[in-house]
Amino acid sequence: MTQVSFERAEARLTELFAAAGASAANSASVAWALVMAEADGLKGHGLSRVPTYLAMLKAGKIDGQAVPKATRPKPGVLAIDAAHGFAYPAIDLAIVELPELVREQGVMAAPIRRSSHCGAAGLHVERLAEQGLVALLFANTPGAIAPWGGSKPVFGTNPIAFAAPLAGREPVVIDMALSKVARGPIVAARQKGQPIPEGWALDVDGKPTTDAAAALAGTMVPLGDAKGATLAMMVEILSAALVGAHFGFQASSFIDDKGGPPDTGQLILAIDPAAMGGNWFDERMRVLAHAIEEQEGTRLPGVRRLTLRAKARAEGIDMPAELLSD
Repeated sequence: MTQVSFERAEARLTELFAAAGASAANSASVAWALVMAEADGLKGHGLSRVPTYLAMLKAGKIDGQAVPKATRPKPGVLAIDAAHGFAYPAIDLAIVELPELVREQGVMAAPIRRSSHCGAAGLHVERLAEQGLVALLFANTPGAIAPWGGSKPVFGTNPIAFAAPLAGREPVVIDMALSKVARGPIVAARQKGQPIPEGWALDVDGKPTTDAAAALAGTMVPLGDAKGATLAMMVEILSAALVGAHFGFQASSFIDDKGGPPDTGQLILAIDPAAMGGNWFDERMRVLAHAIEEQEGTRLPGVRRLTLRAKARAEGIDMPAELLSD
């Protein structure tokens, strides 16, 4: 491992993706997302994704030259076609266009179709909250969770991310998968040959396993058991049925180069607090934040990630030697 600055890490990843056939803009978008996830301690969505992303790119499973396009089928909808490219450029397009539209409309929805793995979902809604908006992101992923009581994966781990501005401070960011743990850490454990904790996943026979490979071949245990499986279905409806994307059980894997494009979806909802009829939002948020933080041992969601990010900016991030080598 070699410690490198954010700038060096982004530049190197941009070079790697461009060399593998991605456009300059797409390469830079993916590099930023991976470096930020790594810095925030979300390593399952960080540098561990580089080998599989490159393999998917070279196999044509992801179109590195894709240019996302936005249309307005209704005043309150910004519909985005990711064109079977990386999800990040399509999400970037939404984040560029949504703020002005939301201030006009009050509320906007941005469905994203023909998409792929969107990484650390909290990073995307955080950027909207930095511009004063309340934002939600729903994303479906390849099948990993069985309906409660079943044994075959139907739903993905299906992250939900939420962010809200907090006056004078960094936004509140909530980012969670609907399995007991996101799939990314299991992918990373498999790559390193390490076991996973019991209770994260089941093997193909529905038995608990600590073997990462067996877990990836089996199913994930949903967060909150039956309630988590139901929430995963809700996300499938919001990010696939509404959007026109593949359901989790139809999507090809995010972690190999086999099959066609995943064709998964995302749905971003953005709200202008000022459009709700009053100017009470900032004061209400301060009251809520104080009620949480005045209790010993508590913290606002997202604070840990911000601490790790600041440390990474000051000291650099650890980059595997093979990513720095030609």
